[in-house]
Order: sequence, then structure tokens, then C-alpha cells
Amino acid sequence: MPLIHLLKRLGVLLTSWCLLCSGASAADNGRILMVTEATFPPYEFREENAIMGIDPEIMREVARRAGKELVIEDMSFDSVITAVVSGKADVAASGITVTPERRKQVDFSIPYVEAAQVIIVPKGSSIRSRDDIRGRKIGVQHGATGDIYVTRNIQQPERFPNGALAVAALAAGKVDLVVIDRDPARMYLANHDELEILPEPLTSETYAIAIRKGNTELLQHVNKVIADMQASGKLEEIRTKYAAMQVRPPGSSGAHAAGTGWLEGKWLDLKESFEVNFIQEGRWKYLANGFLVTVEISFFSVLLGVLMGFVVAVIRATHDKTGKLRFLNALCKLYLTVIRGTPVVVQLLIIYFIIFGSVDISKVLVAVVAFGFNSGAYVAEIIRGGIMAIDKGQFEAGRSLGLGYAQTMIYIILPQAFKNVLPSLGNEFIVLLKETSVSGYIALQDLTKGGDIIRSQTYTAFMPLMAVALIYLAMVMLFSWLLGKLERRLKNNE
Repeated sequence: MPLIHLLKRLGVLLTSWCLLCSGASAADNGRILMVTEATFPPYEFREENAIMGIDPEIMREVARRAGKELVIEDMSFDSVITAVVSGKADVAASGITVTPERRKQVDFSIPYVEAAQVIIVPKGSSIRSRDDIRGRKIGVQHGATGDIYVTRNIQQPERFPNGALAVAALAAGKVDLVVIDRDPARMYLANHDELEILPEPLTSETYAIAIRKGNTELLQHVNKVIADMQASGKLEEIRTKYAAMQVRPPGSSGAHAAGTGWLEGKWLDLKESFEVNFIQEGRWKYLANGFLVTVEISFFSVLLGVLMGFVVAVIRATHDKTGKLRFLNALCKLYLTVIRGTPVVVQLLIIYFIIFGSVDISKVLVAVVAFGFNSGAYVAEIIRGGIMAIDKGQFEAGRSLGLGYAQTMIYIILPQAFKNVLPSLGNEFIVLLKETSVSGYIALQDLTKGGDIIRSQTYTAFMPLMAVALIYLAMVMLFSWLLGKLERRLKNNE
């Protein structure tokens, strides 16, 4: 508990400036902030730069009648309830099934749809009913009702970040079946003629909108709007409109004119897939915008990590050499133990949902703090190793010239240590660049998230994933080249 209190106090100090710059909390009088995972058609999906679907339509009507602006943020499904509980969002609308466990955390509106979990299998599969699925490889969307039901009643499933990936894994033969919500299942299968939905549902359920406990006014307003939309038939009209949508096929998959050669046919398939994934509806912009966010987070995280690392390394090295700064050294060791002993994605979520839980600040700033503090722990030990590797005669030479300890460290020791540890520092910065790919957990649209969005629209994995991988590879190669030039420059200056 003392550590949690310390972290919260640190968060308050760090966000005092942010509060002045970023405004109020999620429950701002001028807006309603909704969180969702926009890979769940027909309930929520992306169309160009907008998030569309049944849930956004309902919430837009809620916001319109309240005279407020609706703001929608796209994040991982297993974080949407947490965002509401922590005050980061007013509502979560993402095809959320009402369960007793979720009721303990949030209030639910009246149900607005009856749904079901269905079983998707390859055509010709020996799996023909729910009785045949035990002992098979079952794919589910992580945190969804299908995941909960299968885990409790059947076995441990194979969990995927979203339904589209689970269906893609089934089509590739990685799993034997997929359990997912009925309406999204129908849309996912629009381009998978080799798959089918079994007629018998696995389980039935209802969807509702999650609202933070205690926000009675908003809950009553949402209930009234849903009831009015049901009575007028508008809700059924919205459901029918989106349920009738068909997913645009990502390519002809070899269905070219007769006489086309194999090689030419493959080239045409790749060309069509490229156009669908990147050209149509300007989907390349997801990667471009995500690239800029990734670069921004990485750049400032590196600066913060170097600053933190140098401070911690100097404190620890000073204690090792002189025995002084015991209290600061103990704090630094605690910092290193906590940061190096926990995954970076957990640190990111703690900083966003707990330390900055009641503050509406820039998510980029949250990511920079999380990745910067994480990197600082590793940079500190790298630099400390470089400092301790310098011969003690260098210290003695500096002191004999009349330099104080701090001057000796700054002008003699640190420059040599930096040159010695530069390759290790470069490797740490490359790792940091790739670690930023988990930023999507807090609704940041980084490069990896941009690829996920494209996959959620086209239901193809090859092109978006290869594009994301190649962009990361290009960034790493550019950074390695610049690092090599710096190393050669330092050697020439010896």
C-alpha cells in the first residue's frame, strides 16, 4: 500500500501541469465520452475516419437529445469496462453482454438487443453441434462473453484480440472452431466461403450500454432514449440497416479471367489486395498517422529514458564508489526493481487507469511517461556498467587536476562511459521503439493499431501486417545506420 500511495502522489505532481493544459475529466458537461472496440461489425466498425455501427448510432441519439457532443475512442475490448470504472469514459458501448460480474463494476442500461454466441467451423468439419467441441482448439475474442462461457463450461480457449483475427486463424487452420457473437460472425464470414455457422447457438445473451456507477442522471437518460427508439421502431431500423451491410471483398483471390498465367494471376491478386488495404478509402492514412504517433512517443520516451537513466546511474555509481547518497540509492534500487520486474504493458495500464485515473490528459503524454520510465531503468544499469568499467585512475587523475567529484564525473568519466555503452544504448532504444506497439491498450492509434484498423475493415491479414513490419524494420535500420555513423564519428575523434 505505501508504494501505491507513493505512485499516486507522484502522479498528482506530474499531472499538475497537465491539468492546466488538458481540461476536465471524462464527464465534461459539453460532451459524452464513449469507448468501444471498433472491430465488431455491425455494432461498431470504422468507415474511413469515422466509427460507425449500431452502438455509435444509439449513442449519437443519446448525445443529441442531451445537447452534448459525442466523442468516441477506440481501444482494446478488455479495457472498455475499466475505462468507465476509472472515470476515463462516461459510457462503454461495444456489444457488451450483461453479466453478474460486470454488474458489480458498472451500471447497465436496459437491453437494446437479444444476441447469441454461435459456433463457426470449416465446411465439411466433423463438428456439427455444441456436443462436439470439447477437446478441440477453440478460438475466441479475449474478454468477450464467448471467452467467459467457453472457459467456465468447456475448456481453456485460444484467445485473440478481436473476432476478425479469430476467424482468420480458423480460415488458416490454426484452430478447429470459433465461438463469437452471431451478428459479427455473419459479417466476418462474408468473404469466407469455406466457413459456416452452425444452426444451434451456443448460448443466448443481451447487450446493454455500460455506465459508471453513481451516474444516475446519464443512466436514466440513456434508458429513456433506448426505450423511445424501441417504441418508435427506430432501433430496429438501425439494426436492419447495419445487419444488411456486406463486407467489401478484399480481392478476387485468383478468380481472374481464364488464360491468365499463375504468376500473372498472383501478381493481380497482390495488386488488388494492395489497392483494397491501402488505396481504397485512403486506408494508408491509418499507417501514416500511426507512424507519426509512434515516432513522437519513441522520441520523447528516449529523451525521458536517457534523463532518468543518467540520474539513476550517477546516484548508484556515486554510492558504489563513495558510500554516500544511501537514501537516494535505496529509492533508485526500488525504482529499478519495480520497473524491471513488471511488464511494460502493465505499467502503461497502471499509469493510465490508476495513477492518472481521475485526470483527462494526453494519451501520448501517458505513453511517453510509461515508456520513458521503463526505458530509464534499463538505461540506468547500462550507463552504471559503463561508469564502473572506467579505471579508477581516471577519477584520481581528475581529482589531482583540482576537479571536484561532480566535475570529474561530468567532464572525464561520463563521456568515456557513454562511448563505451553506445551499442548497448542503441539496442535499448530499438527495443523501446518496438515496445510502443502496445499503445493501443489505452486507445492510442499508433502504427500497430493502424494496421489492426485496416485488418478490421478488410478482413485480410497479410498486407496490413507486412506493411507494419516493414515500416518498423525501416525505422530500426535507419536508427542503426545513424548510430553507426555516431560510433564512427566518436572513434575518429579519439
